[in-house]
Amino acid sequence: MSIWTRIAEALSALANGESLSQVFDSLKTPPERSVAFTIAVIGLGAKMAKADGLVTRDEVAAFRQVFHIPTREEAQAAKVFNLARQDVAGFEVYANTISKMFKDDDIVLENLIEGLFYIAMADGQYHPSENDFVHTVANVFGINERSFRGLRTRFVPDAPPDAYDVLGVTPETPLEDIRKVWRAKIRETHPDQLMARGLPEEAITMATKHMIAVNQAWEVISEKHAS
Repeated sequence: MSIWTRIAEALSALANGESLSQVFDSLKTPPERSVAFTIAVIGLGAKMAKADGLVTRDEVAAFRQVFHIPTREEAQAAKVFNLARQDVAGFEVYANTISKMFKDDDIVLENLIEGLFYIAMADGQYHPSENDFVHTVANVFGINERSFRGLRTRFVPDAPPDAYDVLGVTPETPLEDIRKVWRAKIRETHPDQLMARGLPEEAITMATKHMIAVNQAWEVISEKHAS
C-alpha cells in the first residue's frame, strides 16, 4: 500500500466533518507518522502559498518542485493542498505537528524552512506577510535567529548570503571548530543517512539542497583563511 493510498484513507475522515487537525491526532505513531508528516508538509506549503493573500501559478509550481509528488498521485496531493487552504485551522497546527514529530532532528526542520522560502520567492517577491509566516514557523520549530537569517539570505535578495550564518558559526570561531561543524552538517544531511532513518522523500530532496549550501559555505570560509 502506497503512502498516498494511506493518505487517502486518512482523509476519508474528513467526509465525517473532521478537520485536518483532528486527522493528525490519529496519526501519531509509525508507520502512520509518515502519513501525518506528508499531510502536514503539503498543508504548510499550501498555507505558505496563501500567506500574501494570493496563490499564484508560480507558487504552486514551486511547491510541486520542492515537495516531490509522483504523477500518479497528483490528484491526492491536490486534494490535500486544497483542503489545507480551506481548513479553518491556522498554519500553527501544521507547524506544531511537524515540530513534535521531528523535535530531535533540526536538519529536517531547517530543510522544511528552506522549502517555504523557495515557495515564497517563486513569484519574484517576498511579501512581509510571507516573512512573518516563515519566521513564525521557524520559531515553532525552535530555529534560532542566526540560523533563520542564514536560511533567508540564501533565498531572499535583501542581503548577500553569509557563509558563517549558513554554518551557524561566527567569524571568530576557530577554523578547526568550523570544520567540525561543517563535517557534522554534511553527515546529518547526507541522503543515505536520511534514507536509513526512513525519512520521507520530501525531506531527503530538501536536505540534498541544504548539503550543497553547506559545502559552498565551507569553501568560502576556508578560502578566506587560506588567503
